[in-house]
Amino acid sequence: MVRQAPKIPRPRFVRFATRALIVLGAGWFVALLCIAGWSRRSSAGTADAIVVLGAAQYGGRPSPVLKSRLDHAFSLYSTKRAPQVVLTGGRRPGDLISEAAAGRRYLVRRGIPNEAMLLESAGRTSLASIQGAAQLLVHRRDSLAGPSPVATAAPPPRVILVSDPFHMLRLEILARLHGLTPLPSPTRTSPISANRAVLEYMLRESVALPTDLVLMLWLKLSGRTIDPSASR
Repeated sequence: MVRQAPKIPRPRFVRFATRALIVLGAGWFVALLCIAGWSRRSSAGTADAIVVLGAAQYGGRPSPVLKSRLDHAFSLYSTKRAPQVVLTGGRRPGDLISEAAAGRRYLVRRGIPNEAMLLESAGRTSLASIQGAAQLLVHRRDSLAGPSPVATAAPPPRVILVSDPFHMLRLEILARLHGLTPLPSPTRTSPISANRAVLEYMLRESVALPTDLVLMLWLKLSGRTIDPSASR
């Protein structure tokens, strides 16, 4: 009778690493499913402002991706969904103007008055852009309210978030963490949505989402703020 060799137990570290990889893999897959599901959502409500996430511009001319976002924001403004437009996006190396400034030029030509727009022109990441937009809107709300004899908690600004569909989940979470009430309104005309690259962008988002959340937690615990000029 052949005797079986005794099983050698795996080291504790190997067991822990295996379980950790399984948990991380399951979490990543759930995040990917949520990103795909959130990309289909769109709100019909009104808000205090429309926040447009920046994208590339070339010498002041919006890229096709940025143009689709700006056109969508123009449509929302024209139908009186919000009285204000916040344009975000800083300058990349070599740029003469910011993405936000390029967006303002484009929308002024389309008929939105300059005074109806606010610029967050320092952020070069989604996190920095949402942080800057939140600071602009809260400051504007408080300055318009003026000194009040009765201290009451002001409601958080309601914002319509405009970007590509794959971007919506992360933007909504970041907006809530920065004290905003977000309403999703993704553009459906972006070149990204019209080709197979959308899967690649969703895969990127499935990594960017937990990365931003970990960064937000670290910033909160350390008492620091995000550097708006940090690269995407």
